[in-house]
Amino acid sequence: MSLNSEQNEEGDRSFMLDVARHQVRGGSEHPVFAPHPDPRDPTPTARIGSSIEAPEKKLTLFAFRLGILEKSASGLGTLAFVWATVVLLGGFSSALVRKDFVIVTVLLVTESTRIFGRSHELEWQHQAAWTTPEGAGRSSFRVVEDVDARRTWRSRDVPLLPFAGWIFVSKNLSRGLSWLQLSSALACVVLSLMRLIQQDYGEVVGRDRRNLSPALNLFYGLALAEALIFLMEKAYWSWRISFCKLLEKVSRECDLGEVSIRRFFYDTYSKCIEGSVFDGLKMNLVTFAKELLVSELRDEQLIGVRVLHKLATIDRFSLDTLRKIGSSTRTIERLVEMLNWKNTGEEEEIRMRAAEIVSKLAEKRRNVLRVAAIPGAMEALSSLLVVDDSSDFNLLGLSILEKLASDHEDCWKIGNTRDLLPKIIDLTSARKTLLRNDHAAESQIRTVMSSLQVLKKLVSTTGYIGQILRQEVSEIVFTVSNIREILQHGESHMVLQKLGIEILKSLAMDESAREKIGSTGGVIKLLLSIFFEPGFTEAENSLRDEAGEALAMLTLESKKNCDRIVKETEVDRLMEALTDAVLQINASRILRNLCAYGGAECSHRLSGITAAMPTVLKVIMEAKERLLEASIGLTTEICKFLDPDEFAEFLKKAGIEETDLVVKLVQVLKEYRYPEIRVPGMRRFVIEQAIWMMRSNRNSIQLFEQLEMERLLEAVAETTSELECFHIFSGGVGLSRHSKTLSSLVETALHLMTAED
Repeated sequence: MSLNSEQNEEGDRSFMLDVARHQVRGGSEHPVFAPHPDPRDPTPTARIGSSIEAPEKKLTLFAFRLGILEKSASGLGTLAFVWATVVLLGGFSSALVRKDFVIVTVLLVTESTRIFGRSHELEWQHQAAWTTPEGAGRSSFRVVEDVDARRTWRSRDVPLLPFAGWIFVSKNLSRGLSWLQLSSALACVVLSLMRLIQQDYGEVVGRDRRNLSPALNLFYGLALAEALIFLMEKAYWSWRISFCKLLEKVSRECDLGEVSIRRFFYDTYSKCIEGSVFDGLKMNLVTFAKELLVSELRDEQLIGVRVLHKLATIDRFSLDTLRKIGSSTRTIERLVEMLNWKNTGEEEEIRMRAAEIVSKLAEKRRNVLRVAAIPGAMEALSSLLVVDDSSDFNLLGLSILEKLASDHEDCWKIGNTRDLLPKIIDLTSARKTLLRNDHAAESQIRTVMSSLQVLKKLVSTTGYIGQILRQEVSEIVFTVSNIREILQHGESHMVLQKLGIEILKSLAMDESAREKIGSTGGVIKLLLSIFFEPGFTEAENSLRDEAGEALAMLTLESKKNCDRIVKETEVDRLMEALTDAVLQINASRILRNLCAYGGAECSHRLSGITAAMPTVLKVIMEAKERLLEASIGLTTEICKFLDPDEFAEFLKKAGIEETDLVVKLVQVLKEYRYPEIRVPGMRRFVIEQAIWMMRSNRNSIQLFEQLEMERLLEAVAETTSELECFHIFSGGVGLSRHSKTLSSLVETALHLMTAED
C-alpha cells in the first residue's frame, strides 16, 4: 500500500513520519497498488511573537512599578534607620533635646512596625486569595495555612458552616496589617514634617552640637520621603485594584477565575519584592500554572491544570501556550502522570483537563515524540480507555492515540503496550448494538469512529513495523467480526463503513490476514453488496470504490477468496462494472485476479469473461494512467482463454485493427521510458500482452519490428527497477513479489523477435 511519508523536523534533527493518507473519490488515486514518493513536510513553526499582548502583562507591569516604589521606600527607610542609629543616637545622643530623642525613637519604632506589617501582609493576601472559592454557592471552601516565608501551602476540604468565620480571618488580618502600615506612614509624615518646619533643635553650644541640625534635617527628610513614597505606592495600589478593577478585568480577558489571577499577581509581586524588580516581568500565566502543576498539593495542581487548560483552548493564546508546555519535559511528565489518576472529585477533573491538554499538545508534530517518550505514556493513555463506559475519557484517549499514531515509532509502542490494542478493537464493537438504533448518541458514534481511525493508522503503518502490527491486529479474533458488524448495520453511517473497509484493505496486505478476512462469514458478501450498490452521491461512490479496492486486495494471490467471490456473485455483474466510470478500475483488477489466481472451478465459471474483451480493448485505446494499466493487465489474463482466431474476432467486434493495438502498446512503452510510481505494472503488462500476441500470431512480430519494438525492449531492460517487481506496496516497501521478473519477460520478448529473424 502506498502511504505518504512526512518529515518531522525538530531543531537540527529530522524525523520521518509514515502517515497513511488516502482520500478516495470517483477518479481519485489508488495507493494500494503503487508506492508514493516521500514528500518533505517541514514541521510547522510556532510564532514566537504575537501581535496580541497577553492580558497578564498588565499585572506584571503593575507589580514591577509597585516593586520599584516599594524598594525605593525600603531603601530610604534602611538609610534613615542606619543614620538614626549610627549618627544621631550613636553620635548625638547626649546632645539631642528630649523632644527629638522621643520623636526619633518613635519614628524608628513606627518604621519597624510598618516593615513588620509589610513583610507579613503579602502572605495573608495570598491566604485571602486561596480562601476565596472559584465559584459561589459551593458547599465547602479551602482553608490554606501559611507554613513558612516561602508560602508553602497545605490545604484540605472542610465543612462550610463550622468554619465559616475562617473565610474572613486572612482578609481581616491582611486589612489590619495594611491599616497599621498606613497609620505608621502617616505618623512618619506628620512627625517628620512638623520637626522640619519647627527647626527647634536646641541652641548650638560646643563643637558636638554644630552638626546636629543638618543631621536631624537629613533624618527627618529621609523619613518623610520614605513615608510619602510608601503612601504613593498604596494610593497607586488602591487606584488600580479597587477603583480600576485591574484583577477583575484581567480575569475576564483570560476567562479565568479571580482566585487564579489574584494568586498570579501576588506571586509576581513577591518576586519583585524578594528578588530583583525585573524578576516579576519574566512571569506569565503559563509559567505560573506550570509551577503549580508540579506541586505536590492537590489544590495547586487543580489551579495549575485549570489555567493551562483554559489558555490551551483559547485560540489567541493556544499557540504560545502549547509551545511553552511542549518545551518543558517536567510539565509533560506531570500531565501524562495525571492521566492515571482515577479518584473521584477533583482528581477526576484534573485527569479530564490534563487529557484535553495532552490532546491539544499532540496536535503539533514536534510534540508527538515528546509525549510518547515519557515513560509510561502509553500505559497512561490505555487507562483512559474503558469499554462500555459513556464518559468522555474514551474519546480523549483515542484522540491522543490517533495523533501519536502519525509517527512510525509511536505505532510500534502502541502495539507493544499491554492490552492497548485489544481495548482499541473492543471499542469498535462497544456500540455495535447502537448502530442498529437510529437514535444512537453522537458521542457513542464518535467513539466507534475514533477507534476505527486509530486502528486504520496502525494497520496502515509502512515497513516492518506495519507488517508486525497487521499481523497482531488480524490475530485478535474480534477485529474482522467487529468490522463486519459495522458493514452490516452501518448503512446510515457511511463514514464508519468506509473506515472499516480501509482497515480490511490494509490488513489484506498480509497473506494470512487475507484468508482470515475471507473466511469470516459474510465479509466478502457485504463488500460485494456495497461495491454493486448504486451510487448517487460522491460519498456513496467513494464507498463503492473503497469496497472494490478491498476486494481487489483480497483476491490477490488468494485462490480461496477468488472462489468465494465467484460463488457470491455472477461474473456478468463484474463485467458490467467495466463500463461504470466509478468501478471500472477495480472491476478490472478483480477480474484479472480471478483469472490469474482462481482454481479450476473458478476458471470454469469465468469461461464467459471472454465476452468482455471488446469492451476492454476499447478502453485500452482511449484510457490513460491507472485505468490503462488495469485494462492491459486484464487483457493479458483474458487472452489465456482465447485462441488467435477468437482474439482477431474480438478485435473486429471492437472496431480495432491489430495494427492499431500494436501501435498503442508501442506508444505506451515510449511514454513510460522509466518506471512510474503511479502505475508500476504498466510496462510489465504491455510486454506480457506483446509476448502473447507474438506467440499467437507470427505476423505481429513484423508489426512490432517495424515500430522498433526491439529497441524499446532494450531500453526497458536498462531501466528495470525493483519498483516493477511487486503487486502492492507499503510506503516504499514492495509486498507480494511477481512470480516472473520484468527482466525475464524482456528476454522472452526479445527472443521471440530474434528467433523470427
